Amino acid sequence: MTQKLSKYSNLTQRIIAAIIGATIIIGGMMFSPLTYWLVFLVLSVLTQTEFYRLVGLNGNIPLTIYGTICGIILSALTYFIESGVWPFKFYYAVIPLLASAFFIKLYKHADKKPFDNLGYTFLGIIYVAVPFSLVIEIGIGPETYQPMLMLGILLSLWVNDSGAYFAGTLMGKRKLFERISPKKTWEGFFGGAISSLLVAFLFSRFYPDLEVWKWLVIALIISITGTLGDLVESLFKRSLDVKDSGSLIPGHGGFLDRFDGLLLSVPFILTFLKIFT
Repeated sequence: MTQKLSKYSNLTQRIIAAIIGATIIIGGMMFSPLTYWLVFLVLSVLTQTEFYRLVGLNGNIPLTIYGTICGIILSALTYFIESGVWPFKFYYAVIPLLASAFFIKLYKHADKKPFDNLGYTFLGIIYVAVPFSLVIEIGIGPETYQPMLMLGILLSLWVNDSGAYFAGTLMGKRKLFERISPKKTWEGFFGGAISSLLVAFLFSRFYPDLEVWKWLVIALIISITGTLGDLVESLFKRSLDVKDSGSLIPGHGGFLDRFDGLLLSVPFILTFLKIFT
């Protein structure tokens, strides 16, 4: 697909890739709890693998297969436990699973910095796999299946990104965080925030189970943490001296580039929902 879209402008590539990607994600989310889980499991695996590949560019040796398997197991545990199929106590399986990483490094003779690479391995789990598992918890419960809630969150996030992009392109003058991302501006931030608040307000009419003020708070969380998440990923790429995390998504870069805002906004959104609903 990347080769076929290469003849178009970057903006056209972004739009086409966004439409195709959104259709697949939304379709999977809305079809059934199982496909909801599988969609975000696949995204988690692709994003986590991309993270470990980038970390390896500087000569680091994270436990890529082990870390990705941990992410898959965490996702599966979340799905089956939150669905009510397995009891909560199965979550304790994560503890020995993570502890076993130290034993694996004992047999990696070529690794001159084992604890540095253990840190990168765990970071891939915490930064990528955990947030995607939290996405599953937002949409699936023992007696509930609410893909519309996650759909509203995703729409607010995507519109925030688009609003920030166009507002920044058309009106951007005041730099938001020039040291990390020279192209980001305050005009872009507020353009994204206003767009996200508007979509959240409109979506509240289609999902009345959540009060309007809660949707607006979620939009604010997305605008702030989503932007910071994008800056964090930019800082990560700068530390590795790379421009894009990948090239699999035309016009968008890699999976980390596309989901960086989601990774750091979901923990705050889920916490808010657990406390106030």
